[in-house]
Amino acid sequence: MLEFKLIRDYPELLNIYSKMAELKTKKTTQSVDSFLKLITEEQKRKDAYFLLQLMEEATKEKGKMWGTSIIGFGDKHLKYESGRELDWFVMGFSPRKQNFALYITGIVDKQQSLLKKLGKYKTGKGCLYINKLDEVDLAVLKEIIIKGLI
Repeated sequence: MLEFKLIRDYPELLNIYSKMAELKTKKTTQSVDSFLKLITEEQKRKDAYFLLQLMEEATKEKGKMWGTSIIGFGDKHLKYESGRELDWFVMGFSPRKQNFALYITGIVDKQQSLLKKLGKYKTGKGCLYINKLDEVDLAVLKEIIIKGLI
């Protein structure tokens, strides 16, 4: 007769699985300014400081580092239907080498009319990718950011 055991019967495995499910991107104490100063391309660094100011004004929150490369603004606690819970930021961005990734809730679903006026961009699930700020209409971008808070 075969005997089946549940994972709860193996505490060492349970510990491994719980660590695997743990979110790796968390708020850190790293300085946002120090991080942005590491951007070697001058225009990209200026664009990053512009986005920092724009998002701080919109959220009325100071930017904080999340993980090693995301600047997040504000805090929110998320709870999924699955029961999974996590702490995350309200909005944020990452000055990646190839583009800026802007994390704005509802960007793809709710802001199609504004996206049509924005300029050159790409979207992912919940992300807006912009290569350079001079390729987009900054007034439209500001409106997208503000509406992303609603």
